[in-house]
Amino acid sequence: MDSLDSPSGPQQTILVVDDTPENLTVLGQLLKPSYRVRVAPSGQRALQIAVTDPKPDLILLDVMMPGMDGYEVIQLLRDNPATRDIPTIFVTAMDSQDDEEHGLRLGAVDYITKPIQPAIVLARVAAQLELKQARDWLKNQNAYLEAEVEKRMRDNQLIQDISIRALASLAETRDTETGNHIRRTQAYVEVLARHLSGHPRFAAFLSDPMIRMVVKSAPLHDIGKVGIPDHILLKPGRLTPEEFETMKSHSRIGGDAIDVAMRGELEEHEYETLQAHCRLGHSALEAAMEELEQVPLGFLAVAKDIALWHHEKWDGSGYPDGLAGDAIPIAPRLMALADVFDALVSKRIYKEPMSFDEAVALIRKGSGSHFDADIVAAFEANLATFRDILERFADTDETLAAKKRAIGARD
Repeated sequence: MDSLDSPSGPQQTILVVDDTPENLTVLGQLLKPSYRVRVAPSGQRALQIAVTDPKPDLILLDVMMPGMDGYEVIQLLRDNPATRDIPTIFVTAMDSQDDEEHGLRLGAVDYITKPIQPAIVLARVAAQLELKQARDWLKNQNAYLEAEVEKRMRDNQLIQDISIRALASLAETRDTETGNHIRRTQAYVEVLARHLSGHPRFAAFLSDPMIRMVVKSAPLHDIGKVGIPDHILLKPGRLTPEEFETMKSHSRIGGDAIDVAMRGELEEHEYETLQAHCRLGHSALEAAMEELEQVPLGFLAVAKDIALWHHEKWDGSGYPDGLAGDAIPIAPRLMALADVFDALVSKRIYKEPMSFDEAVALIRKGSGSHFDADIVAAFEANLATFRDILERFADTDETLAAKKRAIGARD
């Protein structure tokens, strides 16, 4: 018989394990007025009962049993994730100090020697059950708090993503590009970043959290175009040198706008930390990168760099600051290739697209001059994926016509 339930059906369950029927009866009669009691005449049977409902809240376990003794039983209980947290009290005639110490080392929470004293058994059982209730309560509270924190983080992430998309869309409404340009360049950047995450020059920077930040920031690369006058931004023909200088200012406008947002939300030391860390990428600075990844607004520092420097060139001939080589942060280096490639292969209101192969040839030609050669190599290793992204988010005649109408309505 596995159960000696009392009529009142108490909630807490105790499993009594002993190969002697008389001992099972004595302990069962002692406990059942206050607890639901289940009994097992062997260690093997105890292991079976311990994983079935109602699962025990406490186990009283004899040590000296034939076949499988109590020491083996408790080891198997501790090895099983389903039973390892059930407190176990040894109840045994083995009363030496060494025996008690051995039992406690194996994971027993208490050690009661036979012949038992009812008052001591009840007191120790009650104490261990109270402790288990407290542990279970804390575990449930922790699980609730962890779930609540995770939910709020998801909510914040969603709000953050929506805000970024809204800002990117604001810039897009003032430009001749369609919203698919944002999707394509974001996807290109992710492909490049993930490919380069194992490269010695990029691995320390391009951890998984950092890649997520770079990808999240990519749609903001042209946010500064909101500050460019329509007669320049929407001009269908070639810009004059003066107009081109004004157009180039969009990178500075975007970087400054994000910088203002960061300064408004961060303490000065946090701001300086983000500014420094997001531009570093070699192995000696892995700890710094981890610090950046843990800051909720860390992606803004990356977004600022992308907006400000995605038109810089590897040979120093780009703008706005003429940065060259590794002085250009990694994130805008990735964005530079993604942005140029998409501009080449995408149909615009004012131009037809270049063929995929022609665009690839131009990117290759720019290796080591316009672009970081290792990033070009990553691009070449993923041409099929780039083609797939281009086709998946292709602009259609309908989207281009809608964009043209939107622009015409503002003229």
